[in-house]
Amino acid sequence: MIENTTFIVPLRIETTDRLRNVIVSTCYLLDNTDAKVIIKEVDTASTFAATALPQIKECVGEEKAQRLHTVFEQSKDPIFHRTRILNDMTMMSKTPVVVNYDCDILLPLESYQQAEEKILDGTYDVVYPYGDGDWQYQIFADDELVSNFINGDYNLSILHDKSKVYDAKYGFCQFFNREKYIEGGLENEHFIAYGYEDNERWYRFNTLGYNVGRLDAHVYHLEHARTDNSWFTNPFIDKNKNLYERINQMNREELKEYYSNLDYVKLRTR
Repeated sequence: MIENTTFIVPLRIETTDRLRNVIVSTCYLLDNTDAKVIIKEVDTASTFAATALPQIKECVGEEKAQRLHTVFEQSKDPIFHRTRILNDMTMMSKTPVVVNYDCDILLPLESYQQAEEKILDGTYDVVYPYGDGDWQYQIFADDELVSNFINGDYNLSILHDKSKVYDAKYGFCQFFNREKYIEGGLENEHFIAYGYEDNERWYRFNTLGYNVGRLDAHVYHLEHARTDNSWFTNPFIDKNKNLYERINQMNREELKEYYSNLDYVKLRTR
């Protein structure tokens, strides 16, 4: 299933629940799909290689783990430049479909298949594989719950025992036609760490005239502790907000002009 897709997962493991989440979501993808997964970790040392990867290999086996490609970039910068890291992985990917994928996300298996199909058959250029509104299950997981989930053949209903229905809008994950993603400007690298990049992406790809669609399906978000890289305490939050508000006033032609002159776009598409 979905052998024409690559999931790109930017990673910094700052909390124990984030470590658990990336293990669960990666095992879920490798065990239930034929997709490729790229994880790029940026930190002072690789927690993923030391702790997560051995557990993932034990869970799914060496053969399935071969579809996982890991990249580590050593950095002492406390700020996680998520947009730049996503773009790095998009340019590394080779499949026609690429998925901007948070490490805390799970979808019903049919959602992965439907999203890939709608990209490949040309119905959509971008797919948000969840509805707009009360389509999110917030999962308040612990070790026992995720163990039951993995050992229970990844039955998502097991997670409902510790869940809350909540709003879904623009974040979590998005499926892209890779060529259209690059053509449309990728992730805007002027958004740093957390905040407003999800809003801008939705506005941009719609305004530029790409075919953007949704699935009427739920998204499962494994909750986690928040840091400056995942909450509004991000020191760049005001700059991110101001940038989004400026872009949000641009029409189609102004957006094209703006993105054609960004250095990262020129560098990655030359």
